Amino acid sequence: MPRLTLLALSLLAIPLAASGEESVLDHIAASQAVRVCIWPDYFGISYRDPKTQQLSGIDIDMARALGRDLGARVEFVDSSFARLIADVSEDRCDIAMFAIGITPQRQEKLRFTKPHLASDIYAITTKSSRRIRTWSDIDKAGTVVAVAKGTLHEPVMKGKLKAGTLRVLDTPHAREQEVESGRADVFMTDFPYSQRMLKTTDWARLVKPDATYHITPYAYAMRPGDDRWHARVEQFVAGVKRNGELKAAAERHGLLTIAVLD
Repeated sequence: MPRLTLLALSLLAIPLAASGEESVLDHIAASQAVRVCIWPDYFGISYRDPKTQQLSGIDIDMARALGRDLGARVEFVDSSFARLIADVSEDRCDIAMFAIGITPQRQEKLRFTKPHLASDIYAITTKSSRRIRTWSDIDKAGTVVAVAKGTLHEPVMKGKLKAGTLRVLDTPHAREQEVESGRADVFMTDFPYSQRMLKTTDWARLVKPDATYHITPYAYAMRPGDDRWHARVEQFVAGVKRNGELKAAAERHGLLTIAVLD
């Protein structure tokens, strides 16, 4: 069946916008392409292999599934957590699909789907660190805790740290360098990225919270106001949960323990 016909049929289930209101769906129908913002350094989520330049991860799989569902090709647009709101708001992409944590600050600027993942916060230190042995060692006087600017860990740790010193770095790579060099004692991350550190470095050690620390649901993000587009993506998310595609992708990328399948 032609792509345009598939897309036209899929739109029948979506509420019509107000008279004269243009939707992202109209642009997708016209261009036969959906633009998807990703952060290509997010292991297991939207990761570009530095050797092969091939993209992989649960949200790469889901973006391609969305494209098939819409009958449109997928155009990936490199983004980051620091640029997320600007990239989505300024129409550089139609949707951001890189496990975006739903936070109050982001909800003021973006519209989210229902979550498909949920992760607690984890810490990465060095194998040789004497200061950080357990989670309780993190929030102590003299401890330097690194986070990446624009990530959900920045506001969470600003609110939670009482004795430790928070250092906000411009990029995720910078926070890793701070810890590896000894200028910081630990950096905060989530489950997928912690797995990348364990698999791709020889110095990283994972520190897990003793109990639930701060679980954040992850979802896909769009510009507010476009009800037709939001409803269409929600329809897609419900569909991949129902038909098992999301579960299969989570298993494929080692993320089943944080998948939200209902």
